[in-house]
Amino acid sequence: DFAGEIPQGEYGAGSVEIWDKGEFDLKRESTDIVEFSLRGKKLSGSYALIHTADKNWLFIRRKEV
Repeated sequence: DFAGEIPQGEYGAGSVEIWDKGEFDLKRESTDIVEFSLRGKKLSGSYALIHTADKNWLFIRRKEV
């Protein structure tokens, strides 16, 4: 559990904080989509990251079935 500052010039430079804690289950992973479930203190449910273009990803919450 890392929280703190990553120095300028280093990969990921800036402030890092832990926003939520919990567990996840990976449902499906391919080059263009990652589907997973979260069970955290703040976020819970089914979610997906969808690759839209270049370095762009769309983060969505899925409806429970």
